Amino acid sequence: MNQGIYDLLLQGVFGSAAALFLILMFISAPYGKQERAGWGPGVNMRLGWFILELPAFIGMFWFYWQGEHTLSAAPLILFALFQIHYFLRTFIYPYTLRIKPGSSYRIILLVFGMAFNGVNGALNGWFLSEMGTHLYSNAWLVDPRFIVGILLFAAGFFLAKHSDAILGNLRKPGGTGYKIPQGGAYRFVSCPNYLGEMLQWTGFAIAGWSLPALAFVCFTAANLIPKALSSHRWYREKFSDYPSKRKAVIPFLL
Repeated sequence: MNQGIYDLLLQGVFGSAAALFLILMFISAPYGKQERAGWGPGVNMRLGWFILELPAFIGMFWFYWQGEHTLSAAPLILFALFQIHYFLRTFIYPYTLRIKPGSSYRIILLVFGMAFNGVNGALNGWFLSEMGTHLYSNAWLVDPRFIVGILLFAAGFFLAKHSDAILGNLRKPGGTGYKIPQGGAYRFVSCPNYLGEMLQWTGFAIAGWSLPALAFVCFTAANLIPKALSSHRWYREKFSDYPSKRKAVIPFLL
């Protein structure tokens, strides 16, 4: 990847994160609990999730294997973690969804999400195998940043998966209603799946000590924090018995 293109795309991700945060603080994205008319046509929800996540998987794969350090241990581990996540999100997660009849993934959201995911995969793949010079020595495998980052990634990964499982089991096959999630980290926050994802990619950024991964963290937080606040408000408005001490996304704080 040309250095000028790399720099431009990286700046674009940081800028998009700031713009997205400001937009979502005032306008809820129209899907899930917030789905509503007036946002144009949509596609089948499962197909939409597949199309949305696929560019990240392909972008990382393609640009990682263009670099000169693809077989160095630390980059290969980080590459594998990224790809495992997006393999599950692309090829497994869409088929575990229990979708409310009539729901669809809006094309306007799909196009924006595909563009980001493709750029994100490309930037992180190129950095890992070509630009992250500190990663290419085996000494990085015992660096505290790598160890802490991997542990944080694992903790976030399992928190997100456990929380998604609890949420998925609330709606029985054929069901259409909503219930209050209980158990696990739902004792503390309304959206522990979002918290898990933010922890996961923060760990990835620390383990790789990477500017593209930091941009990914910023974009993820800009996307998920407003969504968590919106979902939290929705729960409190819909359920009069919603736990009063439960926060939106960060235990005891937010």
